[in-house]
Amino acid sequence: MPTRFLTALPVFNEVRHAASVLDQVLRYSDDVLVVDDGSTDGTDRLLAARGDVRVATHRENQGYGAALRTAFAFAAEHEYDVIVTIDCDGQHEPQRIAQFVEACAKVDIVSGSRYLSEFHHDSAPPAERRAINEQLTREINRRLGLALTDAFCGFKAYRVGALKHLITSEPGYAMPLELWVRAAHAQLNIVELPVPRIYLEEERSFGGALDDGDTRLAHYFEVLDCAEAALRPMADRLANGPSAESPAGEGAGQC
Repeated sequence: MPTRFLTALPVFNEVRHAASVLDQVLRYSDDVLVVDDGSTDGTDRLLAARGDVRVATHRENQGYGAALRTAFAFAAEHEYDVIVTIDCDGQHEPQRIAQFVEACAKVDIVSGSRYLSEFHHDSAPPAERRAINEQLTREINRRLGLALTDAFCGFKAYRVGALKHLITSEPGYAMPLELWVRAAHAQLNIVELPVPRIYLEEERSFGGALDDGDTRLAHYFEVLDCAEAALRPMADRLANGPSAESPAGEGAGQC
């Protein structure tokens, strides 16, 4: 049977790009969900005027990770086979959606990578963002035994049945770090697909203090440490057998 898939776009203040991106996405996906994460720039009115996409609205901005949790819950509730996530800022090419859906037929997560292959029209990545991505990608691979080349690309496809293993609590841009920890812990099957590097707004804000690279890097490592610590008691029990004692307060202090 054909794979039933949903394409979901987390959106916060994307009034400049939303209309054109959604027009393109709808060429390649029949079912589209936009999670409006508390936009204040008119994006909400733009979405309300459209009748061709579904909209889930956060009254206040909660963060990228929170928007993805809303999208995951929607996909599970409506019993889709696959959910594709794509950013609404023009950085991703919607014509690749079908490739992600097809690749997800045999794995749990298909993750876009801007560094797996070179494309002739690639943009040069902002130096600080590239350096942070490279450092965190190496650290994730070292700690978790993965072989990623791009830990932060938002273009992904997930088998909806695997989402029960990817329950995260980190609300912001660091959410992928927690997601990779949980994916590795559940031994999910992961593949990467190459996607072009397209940067239309190199100075995009990560929010407040996180616009400082050193602060953002420290926060990312904190979330990674926290995600590992939250799952360590469960991993210890699996290693030591069902009779192993569980530390008090297991699960407390999750990211």
